[in-house]
Amino acid sequence: MTIEDPSKLVERAHELFAALADPTRVRILLLVRDLELSVGELAEILDQSQPRVSRHVRILAEAGLVRRQKEGAWVFVGQGDGAVLAPVHGLITAVAGGGDPIAAERARLGQVRAERQRRIDGWFESNAGEWDLLRRLGGQDTQVEDALVAAARLPGVGRLLDIGTGTGRVLELLSAEADSATGIDRSPEMLRLARGKLAGGGNQTADVRQADMRALPFPDGGFDTVTLHQVLHFADEPAAVIAEAARVLAPGGKLLVADYAAHGLEELRTRFQHARLGFEDKAMQDYLGMAGLQPRLLSTHPGPELTVNIWEGRR
Repeated sequence: MTIEDPSKLVERAHELFAALADPTRVRILLLVRDLELSVGELAEILDQSQPRVSRHVRILAEAGLVRRQKEGAWVFVGQGDGAVLAPVHGLITAVAGGGDPIAAERARLGQVRAERQRRIDGWFESNAGEWDLLRRLGGQDTQVEDALVAAARLPGVGRLLDIGTGTGRVLELLSAEADSATGIDRSPEMLRLARGKLAGGGNQTADVRQADMRALPFPDGGFDTVTLHQVLHFADEPAAVIAEAARVLAPGGKLLVADYAAHGLEELRTRFQHARLGFEDKAMQDYLGMAGLQPRLLSTHPGPELTVNIWEGRR
């Protein structure tokens, strides 16, 4: 029996409307449209218990309206099937009549976002001087750098953008082969170190500037190679960062993401302020695909405790 069967269509419609029959579930759906949230953060924003919120999330996930991803002891909740969500969000907007159904919760959402960023900014300010050492946590940094450089060279580096450049290591490796090389970072302390390191190595061509990876100050299609080297696990919205990186990618260009494979080292959340405990291959390829890129896993680099993967998304 195919999906065109009228009885199946009725069953599907009933499943969707049943999933949205509770106001809390509608609020969850609207909240994760703005920001991927853990179940604990949703419970805090909604002022409800985690078990209760988990039950609501499960119902929404079974209907395809949200996506759950377990990372260590945390479960993150994001948007579900876009084809299903578009008309659902359209219906909610129409019924709201111009109002904001989650105005109160949105204020708390802003506080969650600000607190996440405050912790990360504070950690980078305190640890900028040790960043290169900390980035070698997996123990395979040379292998990863060699693979990243090789991927960037195919078919050529062209105009390079390194997002979350830190101390400028990717610029060190690739700027000599690039038509132009730009690195952005949110941390002024990191940028100070990057400028000093690049100048000390005789690199006068790379440009570094302060910017947020979620809102890049560049026009569409301005770069041929964009890199995210050990950065995405700090992002509270990985899909949004990938989408923004894809926006500035020229036709035929490539986005290279080097980051940890999914793991269960919970201490990295508190000790190093990792927002995500690595990434499942499917999740990363989904992020790249949703951003309009052709995704593939390029290489895998196991270490003593952590594995680093390199993914590519082609425009």
